[in-house]
Amino acid sequence: MMGREASESGKLFYSSINLEQRIRTDHILRKIKKHIDFDFVYKEVKEQYGSNGNVSVPPPVILKMMLLLIIYNVRSERELIDTLPERLDWLWFLGYDIDNEIPNHSVLSKARNRWGVEIFKHLFEKVVRQCVEAGLVAGKKLFMDSSLVQANAANNSVIWPEKLNKYLEKGYKILESRLEEKEGVEGKTNDTWKSETDPDASIVRRKGRKAKLEYQVHRGVDGKAEIITSSEVTPGKVNEAHKLKDLVEQHKMNTGIKAQTVIADKKYGTNDNYIYCYDNHIQGHMRSLKESHGREGRSKGIYSEEMFSYDKKRDVFICPGGEELPRRVYHADRKQYEYKAQKKACQECGLRSKCTNDKGGRTVKRHERQDTIDVMVNAAKSDQSLTDIKTRMHLMERSFARSVRYGYKRARWRRLWRVQIQEYITASIQNIMILIKNTEKGLGGVKKIMDISIKIIKKYFSRDINYEKIILG
Repeated sequence: MMGREASESGKLFYSSINLEQRIRTDHILRKIKKHIDFDFVYKEVKEQYGSNGNVSVPPPVILKMMLLLIIYNVRSERELIDTLPERLDWLWFLGYDIDNEIPNHSVLSKARNRWGVEIFKHLFEKVVRQCVEAGLVAGKKLFMDSSLVQANAANNSVIWPEKLNKYLEKGYKILESRLEEKEGVEGKTNDTWKSETDPDASIVRRKGRKAKLEYQVHRGVDGKAEIITSSEVTPGKVNEAHKLKDLVEQHKMNTGIKAQTVIADKKYGTNDNYIYCYDNHIQGHMRSLKESHGREGRSKGIYSEEMFSYDKKRDVFICPGGEELPRRVYHADRKQYEYKAQKKACQECGLRSKCTNDKGGRTVKRHERQDTIDVMVNAAKSDQSLTDIKTRMHLMERSFARSVRYGYKRARWRRLWRVQIQEYITASIQNIMILIKNTEKGLGGVKKIMDISIKIIKKYFSRDINYEKIILG
C-alpha cells in the first residue's frame, strides 16, 4: 500500500519533546559544552551591566552565539539568528527550548562594543591553560609565522586623506593603477592612501597578485599538539619580524612556560631578533635574513659583505682586492658602524665592477653586537635547526589551513580590534577541537580498558555485582 504525505498542519501541542535526547552523544557542541565553562564571563562583564532596567541576554549565551558564528562559518549575525529556531542542536547548546524567544541579532554587535577585546582574549587564554593542564603543551619550542587576512573593505574605498571628496570611478581607476605600480615587489605601499571604510587596514602588495586592503595575523604555536599559544593581529603592512618578542612573551604568560627555542622563517632572522633571543637564553632557529636575501637591483652581481674579512684586532675590513676599509661612521638608529674604502683605491681597483657601483667607493656595515649575531647565525645552521625549520613550514601551514573552514581568510568586521576578536575566537575554537580530540581519545582508551576488565571479572566471578560502579568509585 502506497503511503501518502501528511497534511502540512502540525500538532498544536508537543508534550514529550526533550532537546537533550534529540542531540546525539558524539555531537561536537555536546563535547564543547562538556569541556568548556563559559560562565567565567559573568564575572568579567559584571561591572558593565546595571542593576535596574530590562534583563539582558545572559553573557555566556552571547559568547556561545559568537562561537557558533565562527564554528559554522555563518555569513552574518542576522543569518545566525534567523537560522537559530531551525537548529535544535544550536538551541540546546545555548540552553534554549523550542518555544523560547530568540534575541535580536543586534545583541551580538552591542555586546562586542560593550565588552571590547578583553573578554575574548580571556577566553583564548582560558582555553590555552586548559590545554596546558591536559598535557597538550610542551612549551619549550615555539613555532611562529604570519598570514594575511583580507579586510572587510574594497579597494575603491581608498582615498587621499587630505582630500574631503571621494574619488569617482575615473579617479579610482587612476588610484588602482598607482597601487599596481612596480608589481612584483613585496612590501607596504605609500602610507598616504587610506581606506574610508576601514582605516586600520593597510594596502599590501604581494608578488603575483593585486594590491589589497589587508590585516596580518601573527601566531605562535607549540609543537607538541599544535596548540596556538600566542596570537596578535596588526595592519597588513607591519613587518612580521617585529612581533617575535611579543609572541614569545605572550606564550610565556599564557602557558607559564618559557620557550627555549623559537623557530621561524628567514623574515624573522633580523639582528634585533637574534640579539633578543641571545639575551633571553633562547635558541633562534631561523635563517639569517641578510644571508638568505637574494641580491637584486643595484646589488645584483656585486660582492657580498661575507666576502670581506674582518680583522677584529685592528678593527678593519679587508676587501677581495686586499685593500683595507677602516671604520668611518656610526649610525645610532641602526646601531651599526660603517667601514669605507678610500675613494682613490676603489677607482684604481681592477675588481671595481664586481665590487661596487658607488662612485664614492665600497662600504661595509657591522653591527655593534656583531659577535653575538654571528653566534646565533652559526647556531641556526645546525642539523637540529634545519630540521625544526622544515617542521615549522608544515606545522604553521596546517594551523592557518585549519582556520580557513572558520572563515579566517576574510575579516568579518571592520577595525583592528574587531578583527582581533575574530582571531581570538578562531584560535580558541582550533585549540578546543584539539583539546576535545585528545581528551576524548584518552577517555575512550580508559573506557575500553575498563570494559575489558569488567568482562574478565564477570567471567570468573558473580555477574550480579555492579563492577563498573566499583571501578569508578
